[in-house]
Amino acid sequence: MRKNLNPILWIALLTISLGACRVGQKYSRPEIDIPNEFRDQSAAQLTSDTVLLPLNTFFKDKLLLSLINQALEKNNDLAVAHLTMNQLELNYKQSKLGLLPTLDLSVGANRMWLSRNSLNGSLSEQFLGTPYMDDYTASLRLSWEADIWGKAKMKQEGAWANYFAQQENLQALKTRIVAQVAQAYFTLITLDEQLKVAERNVLLGDSTLQMIRLQYESAQISSLALDQAEAQKKTAELLIPLAKQNIAVQENALNILCGSFPAKLARSGSITEAMPDELFSAGVPAMLLSRRPDVKAAEYGVVATNAQSGLAKAAMYPSLSLTPSIGVNSFRFNTWFDLPGSIVKTVAGNLTQPIFQKKELKTAYEVAKIEQEKAAIQFRQSVLVAVGEVSDALARSNHADERLQLVEAKKQSLTKATSDAMLLYRSSMATYLEVITAQNSALENELDAINIKREKLEAVTNLYRALGGGVE
Repeated sequence: MRKNLNPILWIALLTISLGACRVGQKYSRPEIDIPNEFRDQSAAQLTSDTVLLPLNTFFKDKLLLSLINQALEKNNDLAVAHLTMNQLELNYKQSKLGLLPTLDLSVGANRMWLSRNSLNGSLSEQFLGTPYMDDYTASLRLSWEADIWGKAKMKQEGAWANYFAQQENLQALKTRIVAQVAQAYFTLITLDEQLKVAERNVLLGDSTLQMIRLQYESAQISSLALDQAEAQKKTAELLIPLAKQNIAVQENALNILCGSFPAKLARSGSITEAMPDELFSAGVPAMLLSRRPDVKAAEYGVVATNAQSGLAKAAMYPSLSLTPSIGVNSFRFNTWFDLPGSIVKTVAGNLTQPIFQKKELKTAYEVAKIEQEKAAIQFRQSVLVAVGEVSDALARSNHADERLQLVEAKKQSLTKATSDAMLLYRSSMATYLEVITAQNSALENELDAINIKREKLEAVTNLYRALGGGVE
């Protein structure tokens, strides 16, 4: 009996001795040449590397914060992402059990009618007195594969990386939705401002038209002046239905983003009230590796593909497994569980080495290595994109400030020009064309100022998102 157990013991000892082996490479971060600072970044922005402000501190508009919280709670894309997160969490928990054996219970009964011309058939009729033979079996079978090459650990690493990558993707999605809600809200406010400008210009055009009509009726000017004044008023009036249309469409889009059906939305009365505070530090590009969730997710992707390439390589190596079992077996039902006579025991050890698989295993390993290289390139690309997005947002924000100063100075000049043109026209020292031109220029400048403010709001929001946001 001892000699029969020696091969099993030998396999067990071999399993223990090889248990510390691992064929996969340990993960190392891909090398990335990161610049020391962002383009258009001032020295003041490099003085702090503190974590970004949370959205409740960054956005000061309470109505906007309410919409953001509603979107984070009801947005359907986020709901799907949460479910995906739950799936990967289950896979991660499952991967932790990779070293445990499996245990199966099998209970079965079968009856075989044997050929009378066969040896078993003749013996069955001779000893049992029946033309058939019964077999009743119940067994517990334990199966355990030795983790010689570290496959269980690599599976756990891959599941761990996928789980945390999805967690970072979820945070990135939250940050993106916050930015989308904020930008849609700011666009809605700028449309309100455009509507106000159009309504003011309609009133101004109406007063100008009344003055020109009086002069026309007193034969001081021709009908051409009256027609030009009416056309000027219509130009301002055309902006009103367009602004109302855009407002309705923007409200609908914002409601859908927040997980609601289209409806009217409450909002601030001016752009100044909604403008967030730029109270965060841009930091340095290297900090994006710890701030940007999409960059961290890309790196987790490299970790996952590294584990997959290790598993593909381990598949080419031999595997060792032990499969002991114990149960009861009988050819009569009434003696099926007659102990200890019906007890049956087996101990098996298996060593399996793939030899000829039509190069499938080698090809799978080479494909896994290529996937790992692709993930590393995508990680580097995510860093490039992140640095570029911050640089873009900084440039847009800084130059929007310059443009706002210029458009404000232009507004003062055009306001004075419009007022002077009206006074001169009443004194017959200016033509109606000069009045209309001054009013047109003032209208266009006001609309330009609103668009620049919207661009400033978008730039600040994009910078907040590009630097990693602060949802939690």
